[in-house]
Parts: sequence; C-alpha cells; structure tokens
Amino acid sequence: MILLDGHSLTLEQLLAVADRGEPVALTDAARERVTASRAVVDARARGDEPAYGINTGFGSFADVRIAAGELETLQLNLLRSHAAGVGDLLPVRTVRAIIALRANVLAKGFSGIRLETLDALIALLNEGVHPAVPSRGSVGASGDLAPLAHLALVLIGEGEACLNVDDDQRRTRGTRGDDQGALRVPRVPRVRSWLPGAEALHRAHLEPITLGPKEGLALINGTQPSTAVLALAVAAAEQIARAADIAAALSIDALRGSIHPFDARIHDARPHPGQQIAAANIEGLMRGSGINKSHEFCGKVQDAYSMRCAAQVHGATRDALRFVRGIVDIESNSATDNPMVFADTGDIVSCGNFHGAPIAMAADLLAAAIVPLATISERRTDRLVDPALSGLPAFLTRAGGLRSGFMLAQVTAAAVASELKSMAHPAGVDTIPTSANKEDHVSMSMTAALTAERAVARAREVVAIELLCACQAIDLLAPLTTSPALARVHARVRADVPALDQDRALAPDIAAIVALVASGELDAACNGRVK
Repeated sequence: MILLDGHSLTLEQLLAVADRGEPVALTDAARERVTASRAVVDARARGDEPAYGINTGFGSFADVRIAAGELETLQLNLLRSHAAGVGDLLPVRTVRAIIALRANVLAKGFSGIRLETLDALIALLNEGVHPAVPSRGSVGASGDLAPLAHLALVLIGEGEACLNVDDDQRRTRGTRGDDQGALRVPRVPRVRSWLPGAEALHRAHLEPITLGPKEGLALINGTQPSTAVLALAVAAAEQIARAADIAAALSIDALRGSIHPFDARIHDARPHPGQQIAAANIEGLMRGSGINKSHEFCGKVQDAYSMRCAAQVHGATRDALRFVRGIVDIESNSATDNPMVFADTGDIVSCGNFHGAPIAMAADLLAAAIVPLATISERRTDRLVDPALSGLPAFLTRAGGLRSGFMLAQVTAAAVASELKSMAHPAGVDTIPTSANKEDHVSMSMTAALTAERAVARAREVVAIELLCACQAIDLLAPLTTSPALARVHARVRADVPALDQDRALAPDIAAIVALVASGELDAACNGRVK
C-alpha cells in the first residue's frame, strides 16, 4: 500500500503503481486537509461573491455568473465539453500513473474537492478501472484539460474504460530485480475490451458520482498527464543509460580498446557526477578481461572518440536525466490547480500553477539528451561491423558474401539514430494562443512529453543493436575471454538470442534485446557493478 500525502510520492512508487498494480490510500492528514478545503468551497458556493470555476464559467467565460441551481450542471458540462482528445489512447500504465499523480496532488488540500470524490478516483486505480484517454488534445495550459476530462468522465459513469482481467492482475509479476533497484518490465496489463464508463464501474462494483461545485475543475486542472508521460520516460531513460554503459564496455572490449581512459583519476579531475559514474561502470565491467590483457602492449596510442569518450558522453546524458528527474519529483508533489483554496485563511485565489512550462522544458531536454547516447552507440556498432576498424570478420560473420551477418543491424541503428535527431527539436518553444486569447501563452508540455517518450523508445533500440553486435564480436574472439562481469551479461543475452551462425531475420533478435534492456535484467547480470 502506497500512502498519498501530497508531499512525498517518489518516482519508484509511481512505477510500482503503474507497472505492478500497487494499491494506494490517503493518509489521515491528507483527508483532513481535503475536508477543510472543501468547507471553504461549500461556503463560497452558497455566497454571492464570484469565484472562478465555482460560480462562474471557465476560460474566456470567466466573467459569466452561474446561478446557484446550475452549479452541478456547470461541472458536468465542463467534463463533457473538455473531453475533446484525439489520437492513440495512452497505455494503461500511463493512465494508472496519471490517476496516482492526480490523487496525490488533490491530497495536498488546495483543490477543494470532496473527500468522497477523491476516494472514488482512488477506487478506479485500486479496482483496475482504466479510463480511455486519448493522447492528443492538450497544449499544457490550463494544465492537460482534455486528457484529464476523458479520465474524469468515467467517474460520472460516462466515457469508456477497460478492466483488468481479474484481481490477480494487480499483483502481476515483474522481472527479476536486484538490490540496485533495477526497474520492472513496463507491462500493459491484460484487459477486457473497452466498455462504457457506467458498465465498467458496475463490473468493478463502483458507483458513479455526482459532481459538486468546483469538482469538475478540480479533476481536470493540472499537469498530471504530461508529468506521468515524462516520469515513465525518464525512468526508462535511466535504465537505458545503465544499459548503454554495459554495451559500451562490451564493445570496447570486443574492439580491443583500452581500459585506461576510464581511470577514476581522469574523471575526478573533471568531476561531473554522471561522467564519474559512467567511467566507474565501464572500468569496473572491463576489469579482469582476458581480451583486454591480450593487447596490453599492442602499441596503439589512442582509441576513437566513440570508445575513449564514452564516459563523457554517457555522463552528460546522465546529468541531464538527473535534472529531469528532479523536475518530475517536484511536479509530482505540487499543487497545479486553479483557483487554489487556502483552508487556513478561507481564500480562493486564481493563479497559473497549471502552466506546463517546467514539464515542457524538462521533456525537451530529455528528448535531446538521449540522442548522443544513441548516436555514440551507433558509432560503436559501426566499428564492430567494419573489418578495417575492428579487425574482426566483416559484419561479424565468418562467411561474408554468402552471408550478410549484422550488416543491416547497423543500417537499422543508423536509421533510428537519424530519426532521433528530428525528435530533439523542442516542443516547448512553441505557443499557440487558445480560449479566445485568454490563454495567450501555452507550454505544449504534453507534446514535449510524448516526443520524449518516443525518443526514449527509439534510443533503446539503438543500444539493443549494439549489445547484439558486441556479444557476437565476443564470440568471434574466442578462445579469448572477456571479464567475469561482461561474461555474465553475454550469457544473459545468449539465453534469449543465440549466436548468429547462419543468416536469419534479425528483427526478433533485436526485439528480444529491447525487452531485455527494458526489464533491467542486464543490471542484475552485472551483480551490482552498474549504477
């Protein structure tokens, strides 16, 4: 059980909710805050003083006063009118993360929602009711209105949702983890087909709610969809960064590169934290390699940059990911509603905390930062398949000409690396005014987060291809052996993908290693050597 208090939700806890179905509940203190802020809204709704979203219209209709008898209809119309999303539906794991984040933000007690409505939102998560949420339709101000409106429709018995197949889905397996915190496999639960919202609630033994004043606004005014997408993306990117260090160590060893550029003294003299970690990972993995020892006195002075500068490039990406994680941590525990309710003074204040600029900029950084990790990986793959650079059989096959080996694997890596460069264009620099120019500057945070998510998925493919090629190169160097740590990685790869003796379709092999990277099992194979 993960307790939501509005202040301390971590990325690891969010992953547990999204991927492993961990249940959530409110702390007692959170329940008290929610109740107190609701009392302020109820008092204002009974009075004559205008308060945005409580007894007025929304957006450019903020100056339109709503009669007391129509306040519930106002909130109902808000959800219906704002459910205008298009495009592919967000994955179930993303929807679960959105619900957890929105519940945590509401638990801060600044939104004025009723406690029973917040409990109903949490019940969706705990009972495995997953609303259908289109991925497009948000400009990131006032928050992610359209996605959250689609999600909230299910609470009132409208919209669509899918259900877990059975209660055991909330206790589904993850992959093998280790003490170093390897991520579980991102896994979309098996679900029944899409159902009308009312039927989905009925099957889960839940009842639709009736919205009170401000509750529709409280449910849809926030950055949680774009934050959820970014949170899952940065967690995946951190996993890829670890896999990239492993792939680099394998490749450098297979290319008979030097271990010396990863000497800790070098990186202590330029103490970027990410660089120091990447260097320590690569050096630790290569230590004890028989291949490395065999060319200790070969006379080669320096390796190519894709080998010698791996720690510097990987480290820069790691430092960018650390910044992005920090933004996610703050946003996950921030009040992003409008207006905000202050129970201690009874004030209801219009504000702009819903603006997604922090998320947009962080997502743009993630999309850009993952590219060098992929492009340097592709360069090492190219060296592995080029006999003039590797000293290995061309395209890592002993029957070149008759067989093409890994020729097209490198081509695929190059194609994906090129596509990644186009994803690095920032979305957050764009703004298109909306709502009759009331919302005259928007963040495009959802666009940025979705782009970052795609970039991370593509980068994983490039690193997976390097791992395939590096393991094949290690095979070709026998009877020389790699280090004990890298031998375990090699064995783990070979458990899923055999060595390439005869040409075969490589797409299934690439897909298998993509899944292996995503699972965190490569970390486990290293026995804690990779941070």
